[in-house]
Amino acid sequence: MFRVLALILALLIPAGAFAKPIPIKVVVLTTFETGASSAKTSGEFQAWAARYPLTTPVKVPGIEGRVLMSSDGVLGVVTGMRARARESVAALLLDPNLDLSHAYWVIAGIAGVDPRAGSIGSAAWANWVVDADPIFEQDDREIPKDWPWGLYSLDTKRPGVKGAAPGSSDMVWRMDPGLTQWAFQLTKDIALPDNPHLAATRARFPSEPAAQKPPHVFIGDDLGTVRFWHGDLRTQWARDWVKIWTDGQGVFAMTECEDQGIMDVLALYGRAGRVDIRRVLVLRTASNYTREGDGLPQMLEFTEGGAGAAFEAAYLVGAPVVKALVAGWDRYATTIPQAKP
Repeated sequence: MFRVLALILALLIPAGAFAKPIPIKVVVLTTFETGASSAKTSGEFQAWAARYPLTTPVKVPGIEGRVLMSSDGVLGVVTGMRARARESVAALLLDPNLDLSHAYWVIAGIAGVDPRAGSIGSAAWANWVVDADPIFEQDDREIPKDWPWGLYSLDTKRPGVKGAAPGSSDMVWRMDPGLTQWAFQLTKDIALPDNPHLAATRARFPSEPAAQKPPHVFIGDDLGTVRFWHGDLRTQWARDWVKIWTDGQGVFAMTECEDQGIMDVLALYGRAGRVDIRRVLVLRTASNYTREGDGLPQMLEFTEGGAGAAFEAAYLVGAPVVKALVAGWDRYATTIPQAKP
């Protein structure tokens, strides 16, 4: 009788259901890999896997990319791009085998940089993430003459007005400023890789002092949209969009395709008590500029060596923060680190 009951329970209850969930200290989110996973230019994840290192495979239902764990409690994830990132983060949060209640989250991926804010190969810690997906769009060839572009907020009737997107997105998220500043202070003097291709690209922006600096670490805000956009006018739109949604406090620096979805999922689960939204750090590194150089046609051309420099910068800047969180876990498990005054 007892053998029959045990067999029934074994069939009904998933393997590991009685095991204690694995406590995760830090989740590192990257969005893509390309080609051989061992190649230096294989994408955002390889440096973390090989050099942190992350060695133990973890199977998370709903995540297509690799998930690897280190021996000291760091979980590295290839989320997939655009909407796949949102789905992957939800899958992590729903996995009963992972304890993410005290986890810090480090988003470490490449992006396009506004030449007014920074330079190619540079790394930016974000104070703000702004969503630009829930949006009204009117064909630019048909917009009223006094409109700068045909993109504008939901719940409004024209560009330049802050609206609302209930049921779609929180639209704007502010990172914990003390944590962001702590990460910046820890990494601001890190030397980032440079090469002649990056230098030649910087030279195309004589009107933008920030764009001409060698790769460096700075604080700059983040706009996320699944649309891959480019150009002078769209860059000005992004500056205005970030300014509107942050009530003038944010300054657009980096644009990418995933952070808005990641933050929206984390915020939803944060309100349910499943994750601490204050423990999120957003690091984006510049593989290209958001517009072409001064006086050049606005046709997107990726800089040779730009992606490789951005992959390397993401690890060089992100890894010291992850290691510091783990090394100080006796304190940071319960107390979020803050920058010294």
